[in-house]
Amino acid sequence: MSAADLSTLEWPFKDPKYIFFTDFDGTITLQDSNDFMTDTIGFGTEEREQGNRDVLEGKDTFRDAFRKMMDSIKKPFPECVDYLVKNIKLDPHFNEYYQWALQNNIPTVIVSSGMQPIIRAILRNLVGPDADKLAIVCNEVEARPGKKLEEEGGWQIKYHDDSGFGHDKSLTLRPYAQLPADKRPTLFYAGDGVSDLSAARETDLLFAKKGRDLIKYCAREEVPFTVFEDWSSILATVKDIVAEKKTVHDAAHEGYETFKKGDAGVKAANGAAQ
Repeated sequence: MSAADLSTLEWPFKDPKYIFFTDFDGTITLQDSNDFMTDTIGFGTEEREQGNRDVLEGKDTFRDAFRKMMDSIKKPFPECVDYLVKNIKLDPHFNEYYQWALQNNIPTVIVSSGMQPIIRAILRNLVGPDADKLAIVCNEVEARPGKKLEEEGGWQIKYHDDSGFGHDKSLTLRPYAQLPADKRPTLFYAGDGVSDLSAARETDLLFAKKGRDLIKYCAREEVPFTVFEDWSSILATVKDIVAEKKTVHDAAHEGYETFKKGDAGVKAANGAAQ
């Protein structure tokens, strides 16, 4: 699936009424696999968090900050994959959502700044055979010049596109958003962090994870969103929308009210808890 195609209108379900796009790390999973590697076998938490702040404040691009993170990890790539498969856990309610989505002909598309071999390995371990029905649009991995993936310091990230994100997630959603009204499905997106900034404006309903950087961005830029803690709340909201008990506008309004009441788990620019 390329960033410009519309293949999700054909597979795994033809002409779906809804499509759910989602970030992977820290959204489907409890931990961000790239953060986990950086913190434990890379340059550490403090430098990584400073990099995230620099991206949010416009001092660095996500592309460059993320490459610095990955370049700090020297373990051979197959060892990195094994390490993550052993340590990364799935949101306890994702599989419940996913089985419901399959039963209701709703495609789920992972749109990630992670790397294909890592995501596929984790999903095979945590989701099982139905993981093959998840479309994935993400970055890749490649050997450094003159080295092999199996060598110490032998791999590097291969970005999906030339954008400042490395993978501009909005490019995956936008072709669907621009379809004529009679062909356009309702678009959902779930995310948690700085890699999701480009996708935030391209969806009908954005689910932003409680306490994470994406909420800060959405509140600052006045991007409508609703807050989620885990996939049980996502599933409940999507079920209500599909059953026409709630509109996407209603859900987004509820999310912003949650933020204003101080229940979104982040601090506003003035330092007040939100």
